Amino acid sequence: MARTKTADRDMTQGGIFRALLLFSLPLLAGNFFQQCYNTVDSIVLGNFVGKAALAADHAAVTSDNPRTEDPQAILAAVGTTTPIINTLIGLFLGLSAGIGVVISQFYGAKEEEKVGQAVQTSLLLVLLLCGVFTAVGIAMVPGMLRLMATPADVFPQAARYLRIYFAGVSGLMLYNLGAGILRAVGDARRPLYFLLFSAGVNTGLDLLFVAVFHWGIAGAAIATVAAQVLSAGLVLGVLTRSRGCYRIQWRGMRMHRGILRNIFVVGVPSALQLAITSFSNVFVQSYINRFASSCMAGWAAYQKIDAFVILPMTTLSVTATTFVGQNVGAGNWDRAKQGIRCALAMATVVTGVLLVPLMVFAQPLCTLFNQEPEVLGYGVYFIRLISPFYLVANFNQIYAGALRGAGDAKVPMVIMLGSFVVFRQLYLFVTYQVAGTLLPVALGYPVGWVVCSGVLLWYYRSGRWMAHSLVTPAGRGTDRERE
Repeated sequence: MARTKTADRDMTQGGIFRALLLFSLPLLAGNFFQQCYNTVDSIVLGNFVGKAALAADHAAVTSDNPRTEDPQAILAAVGTTTPIINTLIGLFLGLSAGIGVVISQFYGAKEEEKVGQAVQTSLLLVLLLCGVFTAVGIAMVPGMLRLMATPADVFPQAARYLRIYFAGVSGLMLYNLGAGILRAVGDARRPLYFLLFSAGVNTGLDLLFVAVFHWGIAGAAIATVAAQVLSAGLVLGVLTRSRGCYRIQWRGMRMHRGILRNIFVVGVPSALQLAITSFSNVFVQSYINRFASSCMAGWAAYQKIDAFVILPMTTLSVTATTFVGQNVGAGNWDRAKQGIRCALAMATVVTGVLLVPLMVFAQPLCTLFNQEPEVLGYGVYFIRLISPFYLVANFNQIYAGALRGAGDAKVPMVIMLGSFVVFRQLYLFVTYQVAGTLLPVALGYPVGWVVCSGVLLWYYRSGRWMAHSLVTPAGRGTDRERE
């Protein structure tokens, strides 16, 4: 395959550690700044909303004025929206995983025409889904909040944030599609540049809309949507102007049935796994919500911190998907397995290093989101109890990502759903009925990680996942993609 002067990276040759490192570093930075979107929302809202109310010159304000919203309730509201957002977005991100695997395997197999067809098919599919996700997301907001037993003082703010977020969800979807295409061909740098710019825009707009204009939680949501739309425009513009085989050609675009089938083979199981797992987290949140708003706010602070600490393992999971996808497409099975082992070792070392400052500085980190002593106490409690189990979670993240890269998404889906949904929900129901205390609820995530990692390790060692490649070693498409 002829290589143009772009940032794409062939991961089928060269040093394995170096290939994983050079790909994962810009991806990690990009994931960091993407995570900053909602985190900045929480920091700004948790610290400025109350102060704005105190600084207001008006003699009288109504209960609907955003400047009078309680910062603790605001933080709880943003936190309680997380599983709802992740449920719907998980459907799309899972489908995006299928897109990335298909493109990376064709790219590794040097099938330029198939890469182009996969890009066309993926873009048309996502454009269709944008309208569906917007409508469904807005419609499901009230019911999902009630399902989580969201307290009355949090409900209005959470509903307001979610409706605005889903109204602009197309920006998030199109950005992740474009970034996924670039990453599938080994380019993790340009998605980073786009996120650096848009994250700065998000931060600036957050401060402007919340701290200056006093728009409260609605201002934070609008800032997030605007930044996501901007990042989508940037990545689509680059793909349109690219001279590589993955360039978007708007004229004459059509869906290719065989490729669409391959996307669904990998993407649908991944989508179901991510969506259902996120949906199960709605029930975890419902248990947390039974311990009042201060506990909810502390849990929200922990989740925001958690999202940053797990970035190395989730980044290396995506790296493993791309690495394995390209090498399986090229028929380099030994190199693919070596890459999996190397990615797991890297994730374990980095996670272990991060645990030390996380445990030591748990309270100062929680202070970023709220300074109420009760909220801080809950946040520190969750961090120090749950974070050591990240070392176990590395296994399920790396192995699941690697298996998807090989084209095997069904078995990881079954294992993860069994662990994170069935087992975790049974565990929470039984332990809460018996004890009725916070400790077993807080351990809901770790026990699921332990079970999932053990089963995935067994399946990986069985070698059965090696029979699911979407292309032949010679680069010819399998029967599943031939039309």
